[in-house]
Amino acid sequence: MTNVYIISAPSGSGKSTLVSKVREIVPGLDFSISYTTRSPRGQEQNGREYFFITREEFEQMIEGGEFLEHAEVFGNYYGTARCFLEQAEKNGHDLLLDIDVQGAAQIKGKLPSAVSIFILPPDRRTLEARLRNRSLDAENVIQNRLATASREIENYEKYDYILVNDRLEESVEMLKAILLGEHLKATGKQLSRPEMDLLAKAEQCRLRNVRERLQPILASFVASATPGGR
Repeated sequence: MTNVYIISAPSGSGKSTLVSKVREIVPGLDFSISYTTRSPRGQEQNGREYFFITREEFEQMIEGGEFLEHAEVFGNYYGTARCFLEQAEKNGHDLLLDIDVQGAAQIKGKLPSAVSIFILPPDRRTLEARLRNRSLDAENVIQNRLATASREIENYEKYDYILVNDRLEESVEMLKAILLGEHLKATGKQLSRPEMDLLAKAEQCRLRNVRERLQPILASFVASATPGGR
């Protein structure tokens, strides 16, 4: 059985770094590389971070029913090809999807058993600093991404797990625990003590267990939307 994991986050939350590192340490985990019509940024390479295609090519794939999900974000298309799920099922692997909240909703509609994980920054100020440190975007783009982040974060309750990406090494270990823990549960086998400890670690990020910690993070985004707020 192929387990499907959805991972979403506001731009600048460190999701790509987390995904890259966890893919190196979790066995039997395939990754769906998204298709997009936007141009490559920085050192991005076609077929590594994304498949970069034209708008016409993307729309032909839509018409051909080749996407599990797709959406238009910041004027560009993004989509998850169905072939990655088919390949993971053929190989007996799990599949990790790196998609936004629109795509996550589409996937959950088609695959209700998919496990969803939302990555949050420690607060809005940290997110803004990360966006600026990337030096990839103009000021208006940064402000647009911050505004979009505020809207995306409102969807956090739709996710099974919430991971606050404060310290990278700790976040990698927590994400690893979630992925391996969910895989273990799906096997239905009797778990050893270390495996039960792994599940307990993952449960720390379960939505119901992080609500109190989330309050100041959510408040930092709400405050920025009010007059004089940052």
